[in-house]
Amino acid sequence: MKGYLINIVLLLGILQVNAQAEVFEHTLKNGLKVIVKEDHRAPVVIQQIWYKVGSMDERTGVTGIAHVLEHMMFKGTDKVPAGEFSKRIAAAGGRENAFTSYDYTAYFQQLHKSKLALAMELEADRMQNLKLTEKNFSKEIKVVMEERRLRTDDEPHSVLQEKMMSVIYQQHPYQHPIIGWMSDLESLTVGDARVWYNRWYVPNNATLVIGGDVKAAEVFAMAERYYGGIAKRALTVRHNFIEPKQTGIKHLVVKAPAELPHLVMSYHAPALSKTLQENKISIEDSGNQDWKVYALQILAGVLDGNESARLNKSLVRDQQIASAAGAGYDATSRGPSLFTLEATPSTGKTVNDVEVALRNEIKKLIKDGISHDELKRVKVQVVADEVYKRDSLFYQVMQIGQMESIGIGHRAIPVMLQKLQAVTAEQVQKIAEEILQDDSLTIAVLDPQPLTGKPKHQSIGAAHVH
Repeated sequence: MKGYLINIVLLLGILQVNAQAEVFEHTLKNGLKVIVKEDHRAPVVIQQIWYKVGSMDERTGVTGIAHVLEHMMFKGTDKVPAGEFSKRIAAAGGRENAFTSYDYTAYFQQLHKSKLALAMELEADRMQNLKLTEKNFSKEIKVVMEERRLRTDDEPHSVLQEKMMSVIYQQHPYQHPIIGWMSDLESLTVGDARVWYNRWYVPNNATLVIGGDVKAAEVFAMAERYYGGIAKRALTVRHNFIEPKQTGIKHLVVKAPAELPHLVMSYHAPALSKTLQENKISIEDSGNQDWKVYALQILAGVLDGNESARLNKSLVRDQQIASAAGAGYDATSRGPSLFTLEATPSTGKTVNDVEVALRNEIKKLIKDGISHDELKRVKVQVVADEVYKRDSLFYQVMQIGQMESIGIGHRAIPVMLQKLQAVTAEQVQKIAEEILQDDSLTIAVLDPQPLTGKPKHQSIGAAHVH
C-alpha cells in the first residue's frame, strides 16, 4: 500500500509541473474564443478549430449532415480550390484532418511553428467562404455512403452498436448514428449542407485552440488578423432534450454475419456537463454534488482498468467463460451517458453464460464493495494514464477543445483529476448499486450469421478519417 501512495505522490507531482505550463485565453469581438497552450519542447504548432455542433444537433430526416458538411469543408473556396487545402498543408510539411462526433466537429493542422499563419489563413477562409456546389456534393455524398457501408453495414459490432443506441434512447438524438441513416444520406441535398454551414459555422459557435512553441500574445494578434473580420451571427436556439426515464429492461437481438456472438449491457448514467447544468453550478463550485461521475470512472477502472482488473481476471482467466470482457464509461459529453459492460463468450459458452457471469460480478461488487488496495491501484492507473497522455501536445490541445465544446471549460481539467483522487471505496459501491439496475438496462446481443465470403465493398474515393 505504501508503494501505491508513493506512486500517486510522484505522478501527481509530474502532473502539477505539467499543469503549470501556461494556458491563456482571449475572446475576439466576434465571439471566437482563442485558447493558447504554450509548450516549447519542440518547434511545432497545432491548430484546432472546434465547432460546438455535432450529430446531436440534427433533426430526423437529415441525420448525417454534420459529418457530410465536414467532408464538404475540403471542397474549396474561391481563393483555395478543391483539394488545395490539404496540398498546401502537406507542402508546408504538415498534416491535417477532421472528425465529427455527437457533440462537436473539429478540424486540425500540425506543422512547423513558422507555418501557423498559413494554417490560420486557410481555416479562416473556409469558415466564411466555403463553396457548396451541387456537383461536389453529389460526388461527396457517395463517398460518405460508401464510408457507411464499410464502417457500419459491413462491421457486425458497429451494426450492433447502432441498433442498440436507437433502442436505448427514445427521444435524445444520440439515438441516431453520427454518420447518418442510409435513407437520410440518400435524400440529403446541397441545400441541407448550406443551411447547416450558415447556421453553425460562425465564430461565436467556435473555439480556436493553439498549442506548441508559440507565445500567446503573438497568437492572439494573429487570430485577430485572420479570424477577427468574420462576422458573428445569431445562433439557433438549441432544444434541450430530456430523455424519459427508462422503466424496465430492454432486450434486442441483432443478426449479422459474424464469427462470434457478443453481449453488451448498457445502463443509463449521468454525465458531468448535465450534472453541472442541472444544479446550475460550475465545476469549481460543485463541492461534492458531482461525485457520481468520478465514482463511475473509478468503477470502470475496477472492472476493466488493466489485465488484473475484475472482469478480465474472473471471466477470462479464472472461469474462462469469456474470451474478452470489458467495461466503459465516458463522463464528458454534452448529453447523457452510459455505463457499459460487454463480453464475447469463449468457445462452448453462450451469451447467457457471460450475462450470468457479468451479473454475478455486479452482485459481488454491490454486496462486498472494493478493497482500499484495489481503489489505490485504480487511482494510480488513472493518474499514470493522464501523465502519459499529457506527454502528447496533440492530446493536451484536444482535451482543451473537447472540454470547451461540451460546456465545462478547460479549467476543469485539473479539478477533475483532484476529484477522481478523492473518490472513496464506499462511493464506488454506492454508485454501482444505484446505476447498475435492470430498470435502466438495455441488453444487446449479436447473433452471428454465416459468413458469405463475399468481398467487402471497395472504397470509391478518399475520405478523411473521423
